[in-house]
Amino acid sequence: MRKMHLIWVTARMHIEIYKYPAWSDVVEIETWCQSEGRIGTRRDWILKDATTGELIGRATGKWVMMNQDTRRLQKVSDDVREEHLIFCPREPRLAFPEKNNKSLKKIIKLEDPAQYSRLGLTFVYSLKPLMQPRRADLDMNHHVNYVTYIGWVLESMPQEIIDTHELQSITLDYRRECLQDDVVDSLTSPEPIDGTKTVSEHNGTAREDADCPQFLHLLRVSCDGQEINRGRTEWRKKPAR
Repeated sequence: MRKMHLIWVTARMHIEIYKYPAWSDVVEIETWCQSEGRIGTRRDWILKDATTGELIGRATGKWVMMNQDTRRLQKVSDDVREEHLIFCPREPRLAFPEKNNKSLKKIIKLEDPAQYSRLGLTFVYSLKPLMQPRRADLDMNHHVNYVTYIGWVLESMPQEIIDTHELQSITLDYRRECLQDDVVDSLTSPEPIDGTKTVSEHNGTAREDADCPQFLHLLRVSCDGQEINRGRTEWRKKPAR
């Protein structure tokens, strides 16, 4: 791939956590990759409590191949496919085999104005933009690491949810590259209950089940509004201690 100037870029990520590990817990992680169409590959994860065998989380992600010079998507060549497939299961295997599981759910675009936002140049106490990639945020291809996006999405979550709930699932769709000089805005609004009504029309509750609110998210370039990433999160009440 390096000889052909080809790189993998993240297209989508979905994570579900059923139970957060406690201090001193040992977690067993199983992961594997497999082909996904002509220009893509996918990786799945299963997380278990190593002591009890309890399933505590699952995740799946999709990557597409891009030409590093032209920045255009490219089909996976037979040579690359053969080199890649020796590490893949012979039979297709999915972390989310259920039909119509949440990893397949389409994310609608969050329209501005959002109910909550953290804009790149409005962070109090600092003249430096709040969300501008650091060197530590970049991968070997000079893209922002996909894990960094999760932190940016959570920056615009309402504090009352952060204080009383824990993240249950997150889905991220990556729409364009984010580079080192980009300044990013983070926008968040409760997800509409039926796809048409907004949160304000339901007395301020994000969903009918107030204990499990769901939110839509948008990351955009501050200067021109280009969409970088759209996301969806689900939350549950923190367990009593």
